[in-house]
This record gives sequence, C-alpha cells and structure tokens, in this order.
Amino acid sequence: MRIGIANDVMLAAEALRRAVTAGNEHQVAWIARTGLEAVRLCRDDHPDLVLMDLNMPELDGVEATRRIMHEAPCAILLVTGHPQDNVGLVFRALGAGALDVTATPVLAGDGDGARALLAKIKTIGKLIRFDRAHPAAPGALRSAPGAAGQVRHLLAIGASTGGPMAIAAILAGWQAPPDTAIVVVQHIDASFASHFARWLNEQLSMPVRVVAENDTVQGGVVQVAQSNDHLTLSAGQRFHYRAEPLDDPFRPSVDVFFKCVAAHWAGSATGVLLTGMGRDGAAGLLAMRQAGHVTMAQDQASSAVYGMPRAAAEINAAMDIFPLSKIGPAIRDRIRY
Repeated sequence: MRIGIANDVMLAAEALRRAVTAGNEHQVAWIARTGLEAVRLCRDDHPDLVLMDLNMPELDGVEATRRIMHEAPCAILLVTGHPQDNVGLVFRALGAGALDVTATPVLAGDGDGARALLAKIKTIGKLIRFDRAHPAAPGALRSAPGAAGQVRHLLAIGASTGGPMAIAAILAGWQAPPDTAIVVVQHIDASFASHFARWLNEQLSMPVRVVAENDTVQGGVVQVAQSNDHLTLSAGQRFHYRAEPLDDPFRPSVDVFFKCVAAHWAGSATGVLLTGMGRDGAAGLLAMRQAGHVTMAQDQASSAVYGMPRAAAEINAAMDIFPLSKIGPAIRDRIRY
C-alpha cells in the first residue's frame, strides 16, 4: 500500500516511516507536518492509507480526518502517543471517519510497537481489498438493572467507520425500558473496546457495559462487544465469543451477531446498520428481516462512509433507510413504552 504519514514530531514520523518500510509490502507516499498539509496531499497525491496523529498544528487529527473524508476519502488509522489519554479526541476522530487507533511506536527498539502497527495496517489492507473486490454501487461502568428473563425486545446495532458518534447520537437522551436489551457490535480493536464502552457510558442516559463470555441478555442497558473474536448469541440467550470465521477482516463481525439474532432470538427484535466501510452486516440484516424482525439502515447523506448501509440497501435487507437524525425516533416509536 501507498501510505501517507501525518505527524509533526520528527522522531515519531521517522519511527512510522521505518516501520512502514521495514518490508517490501508498503511505501511511504508522503509525510505531512500539519493537518492542513495532510488534507492537501490527500487531494493531490491520494494514498491508500493515512497514519494520522491527533495533535498537530493548523488542523488537529479530528478536523483533518473530517476534511479528508469529505474532500478525498481514504482509509485513516489514528496513530498517536498514549491514545488511552486522549479518549475524547479518539472517538471524535473515529466518528469523523477514522477506522481504528493504535499507539505510535518508539524510534529506538520498539519492536512490539512496530509489529502492532503493521498488524493494524495488514487488517486495514484486507478491508480495502475486500471493499474493492466487492464494490458497492454508486467513569466506572454502571451495573445493568434488567434481567434476561424479563427481556422481550432486542435492539441490535452494527457499525464501523464513523460508528461511535452515530451510536451515541441515536441513543442519546433515551432510557430503554427494562424489557428491552440493546447490543452494539462496533468494529474496534479489543484493546480499545473498554474505552469505547466508558466513553459511550458518558454520552448516554443508560448504563453501558462490555459483554463478557457467558453473559446474559439484559434489559435497560447497552451491552457492547469487547473482543476481536465474534460475538454470538445462543439459543439460551447467552453471549459467547468465537474466533471463526478466522479470515473475516471485520472483527467483531456484525453479520455473525445479526445472524445469531435471526436464528436464536425468540422475542421481537430491531436490527440497525450504521455507517461503515465494507459490506459487513448486510447479509445479517437480511437474515433478521427474513426472520420477521424490523430492520433499518442509515442513509448515504448522513453516513461517514456509505459502505455497509449501501450493501444492505442493495440486497433489500433494510425495511427503512433513514438519516441519522431519524433513526433514534424510529427506534423509540418501534419500541413503544
């Protein structure tokens, strides 16, 4: 891949350059020292991927990501020092269209950091190849108040690029009733999933918690997948994680979870597919619709990346396609209380 580097710290940029060029798979297209320069270079010399720092002169990584996704869209990986210390900025950038986040490797002897970066790049490369091969046509977490036996409705939400902000938007200002469970499958690395849950917990009126192996479905709470393995739902209404399919670049897979809902959920359910790169979730949403559940997808105009919702629209998986601002009210209208 041709990779652009946006980082104003000379040593950090050199560490990234060395990591990227260590093998023969990738080349550095350019190095930008400011966010504004990164936007210009994306327009003039479009890369396959940008390694984007958060804190830069002229434009920070959040605004640079937003402008790139608007003016010259490409894959963006946030690479910044101590991302756990900048959770708010990270999720703003993910909401603007960045795919994932990792720490900047140290120049001297940081083999583990370089390997972690290259692993992220490899995964994103799979996403890019998959998308091109299957093109779409033009605080502490609070405990859950509900109990599995009382849950009658399941709201299943799947998202990828731009998903954190979209999920927060549709659930903001709402407390789900005790008989309604909410499960979120967001493409995000396991190392940052707990931070995502904490951040989402701060945005919502409802409690948010990560899903552990063998947890039960719980009402009145948002339950978030936390593993690079795929979240599944058993006939006994318990959550499990499984590695297969191993070659699926979308982890955790929205398709896997939606298909489990279609196969095993005995009550009523609503499936919602939000913004994201690729086609994950479309087949699962169709399975939910065919099982008699309500299905929705985000529209193109309000999506950070119109890949997953477009794939759902192409196969008629979504009963309704809404702008982001209309999805929350539509959910609450569906789940009358």
